[in-house]
Amino acid sequence: MLVVKPSMHLELFSDFLVDVIPVGFEEIEDGFVIRSEEDLETISWGIEQFSEALQRATGEVIDLELTLTKEKSEDWIAQYQSAITPIEIAPFYIHPTWEVPKEGMLNIAIDPALAFGTGHHATTASCLRALASYVKQGDVVMDVGCGSGILAMAALKKGAIVDACDTDPLSVENSTLNANTNNVSYRRLWEGPVQETNETYNVIVANIVADVLVFIASDLKKRLRDNGILILSGIMDKYEDKVLRAYKTCTLEERILENEWVTLVLSKKEPING
Repeated sequence: MLVVKPSMHLELFSDFLVDVIPVGFEEIEDGFVIRSEEDLETISWGIEQFSEALQRATGEVIDLELTLTKEKSEDWIAQYQSAITPIEIAPFYIHPTWEVPKEGMLNIAIDPALAFGTGHHATTASCLRALASYVKQGDVVMDVGCGSGILAMAALKKGAIVDACDTDPLSVENSTLNANTNNVSYRRLWEGPVQETNETYNVIVANIVADVLVFIASDLKKRLRDNGILILSGIMDKYEDKVLRAYKTCTLEERILENEWVTLVLSKKEPING
């Protein structure tokens, strides 16, 4: 068992762990607990390297406490499962496969894995709220950088026709597995960038990072139908203006702020004032 306690930037450390470790982890008040039957020394070293790189990038001093201990193998799986709690973001109920679905909700069964997205992170939760508000029955939806497929499946559960893509083969594999678990089907799912489709969409959701959203801005706008909706997330608040400048021909409909993360809902109507 490895206990990770950084003095600041818990969200960034969480993102790093989601991206690099081959097992799930438990969030505690001041850090994270990683349990695995495999050797965790390499992961511990990687976290140290990430902390050092983050300090160089931010100019801040980050105190990092790492505690590596051994525990009985029969205990950690049960402890890990008990730590993964369902999330309710109406009308969606996201739960691990070992939990019972909730009556009256749009249930999405998804287990933690390497691919990002179980609904616990602020950006995923904000995107789910936006999808709940803006996706209608029969809409054609695109999920760019689909990760686990959670956002694509949420749109499917609302009755949309959904395409999805990711440049990471593990994400595509995980999205396929999760769709099968939930008895839903994408119209098309592919490994590669959004540029590999010429379709247009009523709603496009992209939960990535600010720099990538800026880089693909013209591609997303070109594939958005008139009066369509763009849901952009994975944006730290300090990079919000940079993203808005890249999408200045769109209208800002809603801004969802959670912790230091921003989700922007834009429409293809009129330029943003200013």
